[in-house]
Amino acid sequence: MNYITQKLDSIHRKKEFSCGKEILDNYIRKQAGQDIRRKLSACFVVADEDPALIKGYYTLSNTSISLETIPESVRKRLPESYTSIPATLLGRLALDSRFQGKGLSKLLLVDALKRCYDTSQRIASFAVIVDPIDPDAEKFYAAFGFIKLPDRGKMFLPIKTIKELFD
Repeated sequence: MNYITQKLDSIHRKKEFSCGKEILDNYIRKQAGQDIRRKLSACFVVADEDPALIKGYYTLSNTSISLETIPESVRKRLPESYTSIPATLLGRLALDSRFQGKGLSKLLLVDALKRCYDTSQRIASFAVIVDPIDPDAEKFYAAFGFIKLPDRGKMFLPIKTIKELFD
């Protein structure tokens, strides 16, 4: 599967992006470039026929989750010697308002999950973690099988589950 996204670059017109959530708009406009340079996150964008127009974006970075926060049904299959489990953080996912309601957010999520799965084949990652910004985002991720963690509303999807989508 090819990705529908590309790395955020200086050609992309970040100032035009508007998804309706100020925190996500400000991130792409003001902080994403700095985070990339500092190696804090990687940012991927969906461009339009106009390659500089950003339809949507997501960010990925490494993280870990405490073993004790993982639901017992999953935790029982993991070694007790680990106090934290390696994971990939899907930190932000946003779609410009002009392109919402057309199924692109689902494609963006699948693109992110594919990228996470591919990376997990080279660098260990047990799951993809998200921290939904609001109840609508939580419903969106739940519809794709993400499981709520008991700590502060984060959700996860095991790489093993993601593998079933792509193998």
